[in-house]
Amino acid sequence: MFQLAGVAPVAPAGPPGEVRPYVAGLLRRMPETAVIVTAASYDVIAWNPLAEALLGNFRAQPNLARRRFLFRDQVLTTGHEEFGEIAVARLRAAADRYPGDAALAGLLAELRAGSAEFNQIWATNPVRAPGHRTKTMVHPELGRLRVNCDVLTVPHDDQQVVFMTADPDTPTARALRHLAGQAA
Repeated sequence: MFQLAGVAPVAPAGPPGEVRPYVAGLLRRMPETAVIVTAASYDVIAWNPLAEALLGNFRAQPNLARRRFLFRDQVLTTGHEEFGEIAVARLRAAADRYPGDAALAGLLAELRAGSAEFNQIWATNPVRAPGHRTKTMVHPELGRLRVNCDVLTVPHDDQQVVFMTADPDTPTARALRHLAGQAA
């Protein structure tokens, strides 16, 4: 429509960092499911106690792309190659949508400077959509945990809600219930 009118659309300043109350409510209502909300920049902007107990301190390092590409020694899951492509695809889309966002530009510069792998994936221009993935993670106290990751998109806010669950009646399900009890 903007092209037909001969007017350039105004790009939003940056990805929304506020979580709508109904989305935040999901996190509270699911104590036995680890849930995080990510902005388009892959900053974790909301989480429940189980997610933090499972994935570590989000206040210290809230950005999942930074964790993935710059802190490789902390990658404790299978499927991190696939997540690398997913993260780059989402960051490329965010860079197109928010060309004036200094924080996003700084993140991309940091990833480019610090990760040859990030640059290699960026050059392929991957196209990946969120969806279901199963991965095995190594928790420092509980050992190997097989979790399902499912993504709910919040398109208007350019956010994703990631649910991490275990198959019922498995050692991982019991471990997550135990961890949820500790995190509550």
